[in-house]
Amino acid sequence: MKRDRIVLKLSGEALAGEAGTGFSEETVRDVAKQAAEIVKKGTQVAVVIGGGNFWRGRSSEGMDRVKADQIGMLATVMNAIYTADMFRQEGMKCHVMTPLPMANMTEQFVRDQAVRYLKKGHVVFFAGGTGHPYFSTDMAVVLRAIEVEADCILAAKAIDGVYTADPKKDPNAKKIEKLSMQDIVDKKLGVIDLASAVLAMENHMPMLLFGLAEKDSIVNAVCGKFTGTEITAD
Repeated sequence: MKRDRIVLKLSGEALAGEAGTGFSEETVRDVAKQAAEIVKKGTQVAVVIGGGNFWRGRSSEGMDRVKADQIGMLATVMNAIYTADMFRQEGMKCHVMTPLPMANMTEQFVRDQAVRYLKKGHVVFFAGGTGHPYFSTDMAVVLRAIEVEADCILAAKAIDGVYTADPKKDPNAKKIEKLSMQDIVDKKLGVIDLASAVLAMENHMPMLLFGLAEKDSIVNAVCGKFTGTEITAD
């Protein structure tokens, strides 16, 4: 699997570290150092970050779904702005792009401009989801990866792969080393939402899912020392 141009998906919960909310500066700085290493080696990097460290709108009972999703989009923008600043401190040139105008805080997402930035070795953060309610961050990362013709998605999670059961509840749960997007759809595995899995499958976009907390996990995923779950696009 080629890894010349990747979209790195970071979960908000993973960036929060053990606190579970807000930011773990140590965690985000480690991500930035790893990103700097792979950029120096020539890998083009785009980033999508979830908003779960600030907002889990779908669990807000009684709230209007559209408004809840809009708050979630704003949470991803906050995460991107913060993380991009950490990346800049490690010497990288970064751009935060959103599908919605955000005055002077972000750039408007334009596919061709994003590709130009990537070819220059700049890191591009795709924030604000798809710009529409009812679509998850999973959909945003798959959509942007397809648009910029990435080789694969690297999904850095709080858990280190896909298991046969919840490893926190079942001590006999085993990590699955390889499965397909078709498996996710057929078995409704919940690794990513079904609409996103179908889109990835139809557009031949593979994914590597691994634990962010593991030492050098991002560098290892790019350099072939991957220990998580490989999700093929068939």
